[in-house]
Amino acid sequence: MGEGQDQWIRVPVGDDAARWATRVRCRRVLLVVHNVTSATRLLDVLPLFDDDLGVQLLATCTGSSAFRSGVAELLADVGVPVLPWEQALATPVDLAISASFGGELAALKGQLIVLSHGIGYTKRLAAPSTEHRAPSTEHRAPSTEHRAPSTEHRAPSTLPPVFGLAPDWLLSEGAPLADALVLSHPEQFDRLAAACPEALPTAVLAGDPCFDRMLAARPYRDRFRRTLGVGRGQRLVLLNSTWSSQSLLGDGGDDGDDSLPALLPRLTSELPADEYRVAAVLHPNIWHGHGPGQVRAWLDRARRSGLALIDPLEDWRQALVAADLVIGDHGSVTYYAAALGTLAILGAAPLESLDPDAPIADFVRTAPRLDTRSPLRGQVDTLIEDHTPQPGPMHFTSSVPGESAARLRRTFYELMGAPEPSRPALLVPLPLPAPEPARRTAPLRVLTRLRAGAEVAVTRYADPVREPAGAGDAHLAAHEDTRDPGQLDLADVIFRDGSPDDARLGPPGRWTAEVLARHPHCALAAYVTGHASCVVRTRDGSLLRLTAGAEADADPAAYASAIHAWLAAGRTRAALLADGLTVRTGSTAHHVVVTAEVDDAVPGDGTRQAPPATSPTPPAGRSTAHADGADAPRAGRRSPRTGS
Repeated sequence: MGEGQDQWIRVPVGDDAARWATRVRCRRVLLVVHNVTSATRLLDVLPLFDDDLGVQLLATCTGSSAFRSGVAELLADVGVPVLPWEQALATPVDLAISASFGGELAALKGQLIVLSHGIGYTKRLAAPSTEHRAPSTEHRAPSTEHRAPSTEHRAPSTLPPVFGLAPDWLLSEGAPLADALVLSHPEQFDRLAAACPEALPTAVLAGDPCFDRMLAARPYRDRFRRTLGVGRGQRLVLLNSTWSSQSLLGDGGDDGDDSLPALLPRLTSELPADEYRVAAVLHPNIWHGHGPGQVRAWLDRARRSGLALIDPLEDWRQALVAADLVIGDHGSVTYYAAALGTLAILGAAPLESLDPDAPIADFVRTAPRLDTRSPLRGQVDTLIEDHTPQPGPMHFTSSVPGESAARLRRTFYELMGAPEPSRPALLVPLPLPAPEPARRTAPLRVLTRLRAGAEVAVTRYADPVREPAGAGDAHLAAHEDTRDPGQLDLADVIFRDGSPDDARLGPPGRWTAEVLARHPHCALAAYVTGHASCVVRTRDGSLLRLTAGAEADADPAAYASAIHAWLAAGRTRAALLADGLTVRTGSTAHHVVVTAEVDDAVPGDGTRQAPPATSPTPPAGRSTAHADGADAPRAGRRSPRTGS
């Protein structure tokens, strides 16, 4: 990276480090970071050195990746001393751990172990430039037992080499670059033996720590689902894309297929909002190559329709464990999903970039495809219901599931020539992510049907591409924060979410009165105060609190739409207060208790009371809700739609 020595750190390594350090006899373990993607695998194994007072962790960045954004922030969060790359090359260490082959790894002074940062080595990638990988072994001579026979008679290939298995990546001056190459399954030994037999003596079967963490987390699947706002009866559909123009998010290059722009709005508009949760896991190289702000801008409409963007560093594994269906491509995450037994279907499936002998190539050849020209809901439901997990991905991801921690730590300490700690080697459990409830500010087209007894079926579609099909009366529900304020003048129901004591909005009763005064053609205003409750005001000024029962877990805004449908059909407020209401979303029933709320919209305090139910006269076809059913409006008219 070329920093001058004035940028080199002085503690705990440096010319006078012994003068300033507190523990001076530690073995040095250097984490060699290529980019954020490779760093994720290093973070998986970092805890294997916990509690060892004889180890000093260090980190450095090779500076050789095209994806450099985010690395400095990541290393700052890890909190271990970071050496400039030139200082790392000059500093003797006991062990260097890399999850990539980028940079001048041969020039490091110490034992080198290389891990895969995905599901083994599967992709073809152009060989590294010699300007980024110095072949000199002046600082680090490999042991003679690793030296290989000459490769001058190896037949040349016109295809790019397989990353991590070809001599282009594995050898330096004809000898193995690494002292240990970690593989997760014996099939990788076979491909390594065929591609680069010189490196075979360095291979170590040590499993997959990333996969082991997901396997250990499977008993907590329901917790991860609740964290993502997935309720009873809901299905979590997870989009996954690796990087490159041939990926699911990619535009196909000059003459490829760019299907995602059409797929995204269809996913959020064809799958009912209360029956499906849609989320996306994107490769870190997408985030840090194009910029997080750009990624969020590209997916803005989908996010406003309820798409959750999952953190690509911390939370993607939990989302994978929680998913019912993954729509992906040829990347590792899609294969991990299949290895967990989750249905994985392909929205993009380029084979030319894969090693044809790798198990993932067979998966891409045989996995079901998403038909983007056909209705999505039928495909999704049928595939989920008919799914039988295939044994191949689970078998080939790791031949020693659950053993990676013990095998890796043993290898680390053997390479350092240090006694291994006596306590068990353990990985860190996947943490429970911060709650990620669905928040939809795009307009919602709502279909409602009154059923027997006090029950209303509600089906909501977020910003549908076309008018949803299905029986029932339709109305428009709009979040107050919609991007298009014109939707508020068309909405039958206006809602928002917030704390009931948020002084910026006023108490819920005051906010609902202001909304009805500001939007005279709105029939009902709803203030969502929590995950199971909201306060609604009807056009006649009645203020009601809706509280879900212990088992109800739908969006309270759906309860508000059910109340609107109930009153618009001429049913009475008294019946609601007496018996409550059952709201059905899909096959799931949610019982809602309805109580009269103390009205905090006091006349004369600067707020405007809701106008009486008879004024002003709504336009033709506009439905209004009446508390006791007098002058009941005609139901079933569909409000015009102008977009989000």
